[in-house]
Amino acid sequence: MTPAQLRAYAAVVRLGSARSAAVELSISEAAVSLHMKSLRAELEDKLYHRTAAGLAFTPGGLRLAIRAQELLGLQDQTRREVHDAAAGRRVLRLAASSMFAEHAAPGLIELFSTRADDLEVELSVVSNDQFASLLGVMGADLAIGPTMKTLPEFITKKPFLKYQLHVVASPTHPAARSRQSSASLPQHTWHLGPSAAEPSSVSNQLLKRFEVPESSQRIYQSHAAALEEVRSANGVGLALGFNVAKELKNGSLVRIDGAGTSAEGTWHAFSMSADRMSKPALELRRFITTPRATQAMLSGSGAGVSRFQPKVHITLWS
Repeated sequence: MTPAQLRAYAAVVRLGSARSAAVELSISEAAVSLHMKSLRAELEDKLYHRTAAGLAFTPGGLRLAIRAQELLGLQDQTRREVHDAAAGRRVLRLAASSMFAEHAAPGLIELFSTRADDLEVELSVVSNDQFASLLGVMGADLAIGPTMKTLPEFITKKPFLKYQLHVVASPTHPAARSRQSSASLPQHTWHLGPSAAEPSSVSNQLLKRFEVPESSQRIYQSHAAALEEVRSANGVGLALGFNVAKELKNGSLVRIDGAGTSAEGTWHAFSMSADRMSKPALELRRFITTPRATQAMLSGSGAGVSRFQPKVHITLWS
């Protein structure tokens, strides 16, 4: 099997036809067909056949689809690592859920980056239902966020930080002034960060608990923007306890009391087995449970002025 054959097969699997794969790869349809013929001959398997509903894959064809992505991902990873090594750089590709990326990742990355001058961290913000696929094709070295509903056998998880999520409002908002029952909360406008759109997030589970209709939900590109609307007494919202502790203490924000108005969650670090992890990823997985790392995630790293700007590249995934 050659990389070209695997790339063509992966494109056929993803797009559903040799014609579409040829367009994406900028090669002829005949070339794609030749790659498929070579794979079938070498593996002694038809791999797939066409039906009225599209392509139907054999068990071997489905297995090859998984392995093709893994092999191509490993090839791309190796190419990047060789290039970075030649340039004297190491790269850690970190995928994280939106809430962790916004509130806890900056302090962690800043502190971790001080451990090595040659380390560059690339942070991708993704929903945790994408963690398994990213790790499986070597698209990320480590993924951080809430636990996944189903955990593939090839992925390990390590819980490292618990947090609380509260329903909050401005002290001048009706929900705070009248101390209304939590049952009335669905009637208000909810200003929410992107985590509310992630099906397995604590935010989404809390909204479902109160049966907040979609018409009452306003989702912003960041949790900070959503919280700013809450501060303006335009509605209620969700906030991490450690992030708004000072505001709750001085009364500039009010925690709405009532059954179910708080929820607990735990952030986990997901990775491949230790023997398949890059050295920086292995180091971060060990470091993330230390007291220094916890303090940095909760309140910032407190790094010296010479290290104030972390080497972080953010990529937003839809």
